Amino acid sequence: MKLGAFSVSLTVKDINKSKSFYENLGFEVFMGDITQKWLIMKNESSVIGLFQGMFDKNILTFNPGWNEHAENLTSFTDIRDIQKQLKAKGVNLLTEADETSSGPANFTLEDPDGNIILLDQHR
Repeated sequence: MKLGAFSVSLTVKDINKSKSFYENLGFEVFMGDITQKWLIMKNESSVIGLFQGMFDKNILTFNPGWNEHAENLTSFTDIRDIQKQLKAKGVNLLTEADETSSGPANFTLEDPDGNIILLDQHR
C-alpha cells in the first residue's frame, strides 16, 4: 500500500504568526494562498500545512499519487484501493471516497488516540 506524500496539517489561530514562526525554523512557502488562510510550507523533505479556521484539530495527511514535491508519481495505489484494503482489515473510516468514481477523492479515519488521518488524492 503506497500512501504517497506525507505532511502534517496544523490548525492555527493566526496564519501570519504561524508563517513567520515556521519561516524562523527554515520552512519556506511551497504553495497555498495566505488570503484564503492556508499555506503549505517545506524545509527540505519536511512538509507542513497551516490552516486557519478550516479544521478542528491537527491532521496527519497522505497524498496518494504525489511525492513530497507535489509531483505526480508514475506508479501509486489509488485511494479507492487503499480504502478497500483498510475496510477489509476492519479499519473504521470516518468518511469514505466514492468507490465507483475515479480521479480526485479523499477519506478520513481516526487512530486509537483520536488523531485524524486524511488520505487526499488530487488526481
